[in-house]
Amino acid sequence: MVDGAVADVLAEKNSEIALIPRVKVLLPLPAGDGYDYAVPDGMELVPGDFVTVPLGPRQVTGVVWLDASDPSVPDTKLKAVLKRFDVAPLPRKLLEFADWVARYYMVRRGTILRMILRGEQGLADVRGKTGYRKVPLPLPEGLRLTAKREAVLAAAGEQPLTAKDLAAKAGVTEGVVRGLADAGALVPVMFDPDPAFVPPDPERPGRELSQDQAAGADALSRLVEEGRGTALIDGVTGSGKTEVYLEAAAAALRADPSAQVLVMLPEIALTLPFLKRLEERFGAPPAHWHSDVSSAQRRRVWKRVLDGSCRLVVGARSALFLPWQNLKLIVVDEEHDPAYKQQDSILYHARDMAVAMGARQGFPVVLASATPSLETVLNVEDGRYSRVKLKSRFGPAVLPDIRVLDMREDGPDSGRWLAGPAVSAINEVLAANKQALLYLNRRGYAPVTICRRCGERMTAPDSDTWLVEHKYTNRLVCHQTGFSMPKPDKCPHCGGIDTLAGCGPGVERVAEEAKERWPEAAVEIFSSDTVESPGAAKSLLKRMTEGEIDILVATQAAAKGHNFPALTLVVGVDADLGLSGGDLRAAERTYQVLSQVSGRAGRAADKGRVLLQSYQPGHAVAAALASGSRDDFLAAELFSREELGMPPFGRLAGVILSAKEEPKLMADARALAQVVPQADGLEVWGPAPAPFYRLRGVYRQRFLVKGTKRSNLQAFIQDWLGAVKPSNAVRRVVDIDPYNFL
Repeated sequence: MVDGAVADVLAEKNSEIALIPRVKVLLPLPAGDGYDYAVPDGMELVPGDFVTVPLGPRQVTGVVWLDASDPSVPDTKLKAVLKRFDVAPLPRKLLEFADWVARYYMVRRGTILRMILRGEQGLADVRGKTGYRKVPLPLPEGLRLTAKREAVLAAAGEQPLTAKDLAAKAGVTEGVVRGLADAGALVPVMFDPDPAFVPPDPERPGRELSQDQAAGADALSRLVEEGRGTALIDGVTGSGKTEVYLEAAAAALRADPSAQVLVMLPEIALTLPFLKRLEERFGAPPAHWHSDVSSAQRRRVWKRVLDGSCRLVVGARSALFLPWQNLKLIVVDEEHDPAYKQQDSILYHARDMAVAMGARQGFPVVLASATPSLETVLNVEDGRYSRVKLKSRFGPAVLPDIRVLDMREDGPDSGRWLAGPAVSAINEVLAANKQALLYLNRRGYAPVTICRRCGERMTAPDSDTWLVEHKYTNRLVCHQTGFSMPKPDKCPHCGGIDTLAGCGPGVERVAEEAKERWPEAAVEIFSSDTVESPGAAKSLLKRMTEGEIDILVATQAAAKGHNFPALTLVVGVDADLGLSGGDLRAAERTYQVLSQVSGRAGRAADKGRVLLQSYQPGHAVAAALASGSRDDFLAAELFSREELGMPPFGRLAGVILSAKEEPKLMADARALAQVVPQADGLEVWGPAPAPFYRLRGVYRQRFLVKGTKRSNLQAFIQDWLGAVKPSNAVRRVVDIDPYNFL
């Protein structure tokens, strides 16, 4: 006990400590939990303000956070805030959400702030650019017009464009533009390099809707009016889910003149035609946000989302952490897609965080999928989500016929990968001037490279991953580490000359067979190796849509969201590929991707066909696809998960230990295994080597924590890991709700 006199002295001392205004500033760093800074005279700060503060010898941009400062730190030890940026502060609800995400995924709050600050260049004062716009008619007397000058004048408008952009639009050099400016035919003006986005017009009429679509749009509009809740648009492929949720977006934009709407897509390639569709619907191009946007575009989008003038964004998962001022609706298209789960840095799931954000901040979230995840299906069945059902394709299109080919009885010839019925079907399609899609989710030419003489399997350096042969570039590539090397002339193990051979098919090998069988056909490959940029994807998709490609050999990059009017046949070259490996979600994922790729066939007037080549034709996935009994398949999957207490009926978390020194890794893993706490409803499995035990010289061991749906995994893991201090050489990563076990 402290007597009254001492207590009075301490109280007086503490009152003297905080004599100057101070704030807690969170920095975008993986260490620390915010630092106290003094507020200089004349500077007013509120939570959410962007500031520059000293940190050692550096100056760092941070955000004034919600936490109270620590009164035990004397004023004399505080450094002062250097600058407050004259921009809108982050809303309080976004700061609270960042705190919640950090707690849920067991990461430092600064790492969440770092995601929010990915476009912090938007805080800087950017110099204006010189642009050129056309002059009012008539043109200056004596102006000599050439074909190139006329092209520039035709391309120029009231809105200024830089010389580079105007020249590109007109197909000329910048010198032609500057020459016209010198002659007085173009007006040079200074303009903002980060102009505000043209606001979307929600009053523009959308496309004509079917009866089911109209009913779904009305239901989602009511959800927007209520301002909360999560709904699933559950529609077969080609049913027009996009048109339905665009009406919800229009309702949100119409209800509030400052409302912001985010539409998330799992793949960058999907944004290419989608951006045009949104521009058509709302009369203005939406902003787009993903890893391939330029730094200038990133700066503009971030800056305009922060000031509220950017009201419609199409983006990948990271768009969730833009500095939203008034977010009123999130749409998660293809909600089942595993790409929404980030697999490095902060291991968050964007779909789950979108739902959590909507629930915590009071706005609706719309999920859309033809093959919804089991988590979403259970939430619908339990009444937590509402559902909009679209049972048929829009217009005259009907769902394709799906047939499973038993490869044990009717397999391909030796050295070939296409079975006889598939070859016959492709012949028919080409004769009718239609298109075929050959699907195989394996990049490169062959997945494994083996020496025929000694049996050596080529692996990446300091890794247990196999090297994939890419025949077109004559290289061996590791798709896990990114390592690449020219294919050797001899085996590095036994020295055998020309003994290295690729085993099994990749898309390049299937394309090679297609070119041999149909030399007159236009055959192209669609994978991340052949389509490395949005521009390349746009070009390929355009050629496919316009019928310039006869046979498209593709990975799952072509499985979703694309509409090819002349595509009437899909062949799943290895329909069983995703079923191996023992992954919890293997059957679910295989069903989803095969259903999605099958849905590319017959989306116009001509009926489509799907042939799935399988060595397990009796598997539940193949049977469900062939019979069209999706709901029965989902019910069976849910039953088996419930019996095992697995997600979505239970919870999982991964704990991954990694180190370059294997003995220290094993010692740390053993130490953790010996202190696993006892807790009702919780089990810890492991340690066990990761499937790829060694990557880039780093060894990895995994634990898996399994709990009930009500288990507080985070508290359990925090107490458990806190019982053993890790070696400095060992890194620990916690993966809440893991989707990838590699």
